[in-house]
Amino acid sequence: MVDAKIVLLCKQKLITAKSDLLNRFQSHAHDFKERETGGDEADQTMSLLAENQLFITHQRMRTQLIEIELALSRIEKGTYGVCEETDEPIEADRLIAIPWTRLSIEGAELRENRTPRRA
Repeated sequence: MVDAKIVLLCKQKLITAKSDLLNRFQSHAHDFKERETGGDEADQTMSLLAENQLFITHQRMRTQLIEIELALSRIEKGTYGVCEETDEPIEADRLIAIPWTRLSIEGAELRENRTPRRA
């Protein structure tokens, strides 16, 4: 079981990270709405590239937000800090560094070894 002080610290880090992500979403949405449309073909191409980059960034942030929400849910359920692969406690240093992690170092290595690598 993970020490209660570590869980409290990680919960605070998760809440802060969630707030930061939501603020970034809002900022990006505002910037996107404020962008200029129209212009010549080069301007339209640049606008499409910026829109694509925004989409990619939002996908990454959405994935991160889901991981944060899942970690907060595990805290509420009392299952936070238990590796999904090994059912062993996740290292405290790892939880502090990556509070949304679901895997211990050993669990991450096991999962990585099972995942086929792409060329």
